Amino acid sequence: MKLWKVIGLAAFAGVAASGVVAARNQRRRAAYTPEQIRERLHQRLAEANRPE
Repeated sequence: MKLWKVIGLAAFAGVAASGVVAARNQRRRAAYTPEQIRERLHQRLAEANRPE
């Protein structure tokens, strides 16, 4: 029975940790203005189309 408690606590910790990571990523994305996003997309497109 103790093993199941440990497994349950580990699963809970994993879910909580992934929620923290998702929230941090969302805050970082929300900090960009639409102009900054557009500029980054244009930069990435130019890099992708650049011949090697």
